[in-house]
Amino acid sequence: MNFNDFIHKIDQLKIVELGGLKAQFKLAPKMRVKYNLTKIKANNPKKAAVLALFYPNDKNETCFLLTQRASYKGVHSAQISFPGGKKDQIDLNLQKTALRETFEEVGVPEKSIRILRELTEVFIEPSNFLVTPFLGIVNKRPNFILNYEVDKIIDVLLSDLINDKSITTVKVNTSYMNNVEVPCFKFEDYIVWGATAMMLSEIKELLE
Repeated sequence: MNFNDFIHKIDQLKIVELGGLKAQFKLAPKMRVKYNLTKIKANNPKKAAVLALFYPNDKNETCFLLTQRASYKGVHSAQISFPGGKKDQIDLNLQKTALRETFEEVGVPEKSIRILRELTEVFIEPSNFLVTPFLGIVNKRPNFILNYEVDKIIDVLLSDLINDKSITTVKVNTSYMNNVEVPCFKFEDYIVWGATAMMLSEIKELLE
């Protein structure tokens, strides 16, 4: 999608009803579908926020940012995700968390980002986080500066997200499960599954 066309859709994006859990669960691993609001509350999860950041590439095609996490001893090592993280005491709200973490991880200044709306929160059971995604844009591709938490920047075309052929399944091994088949998005050689895929599923439905 041309970025100018994307800009023209912003007013509509702000008011369209979100798909919520129904949209998210289209790309949810089977074990994730079992959670509900009662279970989430009982777990008293930690709060976090991420940013789905859209921008034009050098051909003025609309892209969004994904990052590949650095490898470490943890449940989300080397996974592909949006920039973001845990809410800090200095954050006035979760939107501030998403903006601060985006600056810390990939160097995009808060003042350059226009937040369009808040999306449906996602419960990540393995790490007991309740993550709130935000949709934002910048007017040009940022000069990304990566910190130690991020191994790689991934520019994904919006047209690839909208394309149903990007949805498939894959078997994964993690620190908490082995050889489990999960639904995912495949963008070139990158596999996106779990919480990030669930967020993208809602974004895909919103943009369609």
